[in-house]
Amino acid sequence: MNTRSLSFRLVAWYAGLLTVVFVVLGALTILFLRHYLEANLLDIQARRAHQIADTLLIGSPRSGDPALARQVETLYSPEANDRFIRVIRSDGEIVYTSGPPKDEGFDPSAVPLPHLSLNGEILRKEIWAQGALLVAAVPYRGADSSRYVVEVGTSNTRTERTMSRLLVILAVGLPIAVFIAVVGGFVLVRRALRPVEQIALKAQEITQHNLSERLPVMQTGDELESLSMSLNHLIGRLETSIQSLKQFVADASHELRTPLTVVRGGLEGLAQDEQLRTHTRETVGSMLEEVDRLIEIVEGLLALSRLDAGEANTEWVQFDLGELAATTADQMSLLAEDKNVAVVCEADRAVHVEGDRARMKQVIVNLLDNAIKYTPSGGRVRLRITHEGGNAVLEVADEGIGIPQEALPHVFKRFYRVDASRSRDLGGAGLGLSIVKSICAAHGAEVEVTSTPGKGSLFRIRQSLVNAHS
Repeated sequence: MNTRSLSFRLVAWYAGLLTVVFVVLGALTILFLRHYLEANLLDIQARRAHQIADTLLIGSPRSGDPALARQVETLYSPEANDRFIRVIRSDGEIVYTSGPPKDEGFDPSAVPLPHLSLNGEILRKEIWAQGALLVAAVPYRGADSSRYVVEVGTSNTRTERTMSRLLVILAVGLPIAVFIAVVGGFVLVRRALRPVEQIALKAQEITQHNLSERLPVMQTGDELESLSMSLNHLIGRLETSIQSLKQFVADASHELRTPLTVVRGGLEGLAQDEQLRTHTRETVGSMLEEVDRLIEIVEGLLALSRLDAGEANTEWVQFDLGELAATTADQMSLLAEDKNVAVVCEADRAVHVEGDRARMKQVIVNLLDNAIKYTPSGGRVRLRITHEGGNAVLEVADEGIGIPQEALPHVFKRFYRVDASRSRDLGGAGLGLSIVKSICAAHGAEVEVTSTPGKGSLFRIRQSLVNAHS
């Protein structure tokens, strides 16, 4: 999963926030429930203390302390009910203390004496290693003006057990709840972002060759629908602008061919005039070179405009790419011999592809022409045709000056030159590789280049075989 994607970050933030909220709510629930249960137990102990005071101590001056102790044991059985009961006189004398409880949850003799207050209740929580005891101390004034403090308490073991069960439930339930919520959030985020993915995939498919296509418009009535419509309007405007530009380039290239041809003819005739001085003849020769360069540029622009218009798709036939490569290499050998460069062709036969044979020959010619231009005298250019799986592979390798790594992504751009002065000296117009790229795109072929400066370059083209399924 892409951790930098919008869906991942939304789900991560959602999961983190939800976890924090659940943990905080769980902690608050435990704290408030513990406080409520302990407060409720203390209130019960306080009411029991009042009950003992009202029912037993009212007759204590007459019956005496032993009788009081027997009555507490008889009526309340503190040991059997796991309760703590203690009666203290106002002078600090302990009248009665219950024995150890049946569950041994606390030691009555270890419970410290309270602050003897005769003005109000004292509710406290005594804590030691075995647990905690919730004690309520209630003051009482007898009929004979005698004063007592009645303490009633109980262990909070049951409360702790309840809290432990709740903690286990939360520890198991919260991760499950978070997991279910995160899965649901992930599904919702994916559904919400699915239109964005569809728009992105369709946008990647749209190029200058299929600008008539449009992005999908989701009838959701939200911002995504508005965005899709706005982008489609933008693509429409781009299509109109690019079509106008292509038409202008095509018309200008077509109109420039005739006057350039006339100028070239006139200059050639002028250059043959024997009465011209040497300096003038050299000037005319330079002008002829520039006219030839202009004609090359015009022809390249015209070829690109025709390719943009889909001309390469009109005359498709099946042909043997290996046989075409071998024939083209023989024809280019004459140009290579002038530079003392060897052209080696290693072409498998029966490598059948489908396309415009003339355009594919133009691809081979342009690649070989570049390789020969930039290979020094005595070097070698290798043309190789093979098949890999269901693809035909065309490779042109040279031993030339190479291409810098930073220039490789730009070599197929129109009018791009790695070194303007060097390309100009070799007669390049910066359109040859653009034409190669356009022809390959029209044939559904992939073209790539690798190069090492000072050692040479390798251009590699992959195109589907016609009989790849057989």
